[in-house]
This record gives sequence, structure tokens and C-alpha cells, in this order.
Amino acid sequence: MTHSPLDTTPDAPEAGSADAATQVTEEQSVVTSAADAAARAHAASTPFALTDRAARADALLAVADALAADADTLVPVGLRETGLAEARLRGELNRTVVQLRLFADTVRAGDYLDVRIDEADPGFALGARPDLRRYLVPVGPVVNFAASNFPFAFSVAGGDTAAALAAGCPVILKAHPGHPELSRLTAQVVVRALAEAGMPDGTFQLIEGQDAGIEALRDPRVAAGSFTGSLGAGRALADIAASRPAPIPFFGELGSVNPVFVTADGLVSAGGADALAAGFVASVSGSAGQLCTKPGFLFVPTGTLAQLDAPIREAAEGVAAHRLLYPKITSGYVERRDTILGVEGVRPVAAGTVEVDDDGHGWVTPTIVSVDLDTLLSAGEDLLDEAFGPLSIVVEYDPATTDLAALVPELFPGSLTATVYAGDTEQSDDLDRLVFALSRHAGRVLFGGWPTGVAVTPAMQHGGPWPATTNDSSTSVGTAALLRFLRPVAFQSAPDRMLPPELRDGNPSSVPRATAPAGESTSWGSTSV
Repeated sequence: MTHSPLDTTPDAPEAGSADAATQVTEEQSVVTSAADAAARAHAASTPFALTDRAARADALLAVADALAADADTLVPVGLRETGLAEARLRGELNRTVVQLRLFADTVRAGDYLDVRIDEADPGFALGARPDLRRYLVPVGPVVNFAASNFPFAFSVAGGDTAAALAAGCPVILKAHPGHPELSRLTAQVVVRALAEAGMPDGTFQLIEGQDAGIEALRDPRVAAGSFTGSLGAGRALADIAASRPAPIPFFGELGSVNPVFVTADGLVSAGGADALAAGFVASVSGSAGQLCTKPGFLFVPTGTLAQLDAPIREAAEGVAAHRLLYPKITSGYVERRDTILGVEGVRPVAAGTVEVDDDGHGWVTPTIVSVDLDTLLSAGEDLLDEAFGPLSIVVEYDPATTDLAALVPELFPGSLTATVYAGDTEQSDDLDRLVFALSRHAGRVLFGGWPTGVAVTPAMQHGGPWPATTNDSSTSVGTAALLRFLRPVAFQSAPDRMLPPELRDGNPSSVPRATAPAGESTSWGSTSV
């Protein structure tokens, strides 16, 4: 997710503007009940799925344009409700707009449909083969549980919503209670833009409240669920989806600690202790550490911490206090921070601060602690569980005796990211094994740099093995994200007039297609590299 420099966020305006306050009052009706939302989404499902791809792409562009046009109304409300800095919110809104535009191009191109055509072949190697044509179709209505820490990019009009709409699935958005006013305003923009673009009524709807979200997830008219949030809540929702009479796919992005490993030669490639410390603290403290890709652990060779101590402390002390998103985040962060500081053998490198106001909002500065590897191993979940906020743990290990590759599955069974700092020309079996292990236990492996920065681009993978996500073959960022809301169907020996346009002779939809011609099977296995 996008990282931006940490700013001091003063008390936000009490209201975005007079117009914003009026609009919120007028648009309370944008919120509907779970049952009504499911009924309307079900009614919209077939006409929306059958909508011409170009029209659907135009609708995504209309939403993008409307959000960009209303930035001056939306951002001030986000400031007040989340405490995030204005620069961060405007950048995140721009990311949301760009993401919608990327999906519009993806829908128009049509390659995501994965069209495969096997021509009828009476001479097929295993007996006569019928004409077979396969592509991907929308699964149906999706209930999307919005995130708190990205009030634009992973909330009402964020990645999951954009992906589901691009796939041709109506969306029921369960708003996050951390920014309700912004959710209603954003939903109003989305509903209006989709309607003006000619999309069916019920293509997008907003519901509020935990009970409503669960009711929607259980509704037989809902075909899939998506979620970004805590491990506990995500697991509970995943269990509901799996225990339905007819289970449905559920795609949850949950907890991640995103370890960073520095080899003996890696400190030099990182630019030295000062550069490594500055980048590390900036990544940990960005947006008050409320990022799913925040580096929770930094592994350094024995003796390296002596070089890092002072620059880490200096960088952390230069970070101004930042408000956490809402009181529940504050209480959770305080509890995790107290637990970590209470573990025997934990040494504060930068003590950090927490100040809680009368409303329960927390204002924090980064806390960085260090431990040796034996302490980490013996402490278990007291140290290994995610600390959602500006806290990270530096771990010293002995390169001569530590098998980092073997530690990865033991300590980090699933993570969104993992990072390696190695020497510019460093090569060894141990390093190869470490990289291989990380590729099996993380969705994105970085070589240098910091994980708090997720490019919205076709090749991005933002997912990982449990507990990072509930489905390690999916991503919630990038064009592959819409594949979560599609399923394959094949047509056998169908008359051309009965086929969807993407599968007809002559390819009237001009989509990329993989074709297996008649006669090909007799030469299978004869191709040499």
C-alpha cells in the first residue's frame, strides 16, 4: 500500500465544508438494509454481467472522474474522521482514481477473460474431440468489507470494489465504522456515477453495521466476499462463508509482519547504517505504522545493531506524533506495545510515546526495540504477532550459526512481503535458499528498498499464504485482482449464434484468444527447446 512521508496532522476541520455537511445529511438514504441490498444486487447481477465491456469500462471511468472531481469535498471529511494527513489522503484518492482507470483498460482489452478455443478435431489423438470454448464469467453479487487504514484505496471505491465491478459483479459495500461519513459521501459519488453511466440499479450499494455485514455474507443471493482487516475478524467471516449451505469464495487480507533480512554484506548495499536506519524508521512510522506492509521485523547480523542504534534512535526522535485511526486501533496498539516491552530480553532502541485523549484517540511516535534470536524464539507469539502501529523489532542473528531459510517457515508462515538486503555481488547457497524460502512464504519478495509501497500495476502481487490472506493464489492489487470474482465455463459444440461474443467465430469482440487447432495433438511432445 502506498507509503507517504509522515506529516504532523493538526486538528482537522470540524467539517469539510458547509456543502459537505449538507450533502451528508441529504445522502443518508444511500445506506440500505442487507436484505434489500442482496435483492437489488441479485436483480442487477444478470444485466450487469451482460453489459457490453466497453460500457462497463466507461462506467469505471465515470466513477474515477467523479471521485477526482469531488476531492475537495471528500478529503476534508477524511481528515476529520481518520486523522491521516491531507497529503496522504489526496495521494490515496489519486491512487483510487488511477486504479479504476487501469481496470477500465483491462476490461476493454478483454485478456483477463482467458479465452481458450479447441477446434473440433475428428483426428484427435485420444478420439474425436468436440469444439470446446472456455472463458471466465462473473460469479455474481459480492459483499466487500471495507478497511479502516485506507479510507479511499481499500474502502468504498477501493481495490476490491473496483475489481468486482470490473469483473461484472454487483457490489454490496459494508462500510467501516472508522469513517462512516466519508463512506456515505463516497458511496453517493459511486452510485450517482454508475447510474449516469447507464449501469443497472443495484450495481453498487452501501450497508452499515457488523450485523448487516454478516447478514449479507450469509444471504444465498451473495456469491463471494472480500475483506481487509484483522486476523480475528477475517477468520470469523471466512468461516461464515465456508459454513453456508452452499459455501462461497471469501478473499480476506489479514495480518502480516513483513520481515526484512540483512546479510553480512547487505549493510554496504543498503548505503550504510545511517541510510538503512533512515529508510527503516520511515517505513515503520509512515501513516503511524498503520500499513499492512509495514516491516515488523528487521534481522541484522551480530554486531550490526551497534552501528544502527544511534541512527535509528535519531530518526525515530525526528518523527512527530501522529494520530491513530480510531480508539479501537489505539487500544489494540497500546496492548501489543505493552506486551512486547514486557518480554524479558527486549531492549528499547527508540522508546516512542503514546498519548491518549479524552475521546480515546491515541497520538503516537515510533517504538523500535531489539532482541537476540534466542529471545525471539522463546517468546513466541508475544513478539511474533503483528503490532498494528509504529512499532518494529530488530533481531540480531549470528550468520555463522543461523540458518535463515529454516527460520522463515518457523517464524513467518505467511506474509504479504519479505525483503532481502544482500551484497551487490553476493552469491551463496545460503542466500539462494533464503530467497527460495521467502518466495514460498510471502507474496512479494523485495531486493532492497522497503515494502511500504505497493504499485498499482498488472504484475503486482498483494497477497500471501495464511495468515496474510485466506487465499494465497489471489491478489488484492493489480489487474489480476479481478480474477477473484470470476469463474470458468466451457461451451461444447455450441452453435455460433448461442455463444457469447468473446467466443464466436471471427472474434467480433477482438479479445486475445488461445486456440488449439485441429491436428495439433498428433505432434504433442515433439517440440524441442
